[in-house]
Amino acid sequence: MTESVRQSGDVSPEQRMTEWDGDHARDTSASGAHVDGELGVDPAELDEEDLIRELQSLHRTRLDTLRHAADSALAHHLRRTAELETEYLARHPGREVDPSRLRDA
Repeated sequence: MTESVRQSGDVSPEQRMTEWDGDHARDTSASGAHVDGELGVDPAELDEEDLIRELQSLHRTRLDTLRHAADSALAHHLRRTAELETEYLARHPGREVDPSRLRDA
């Protein structure tokens, strides 16, 4: 039987990253652009096709990043994913939900 390697004192990647506050990157300038410029184009500036392509790319690399990337790369991945997914949900507040994906109440 395997035991979890996570100890009670362990924290999630979001909690370990000082620049992560759970919702968005803290390191932003007054203009809203990221200070170090590493996060790429503001999701609000992406057209629909580019937004979907960026989301697909992030989701395709998610497991590899989670398992093998440095903490800073994982933090970047988490921030960018949150930004892009937040933009997607803002554009599609009434998105179609597949009934087969719902659990019985």
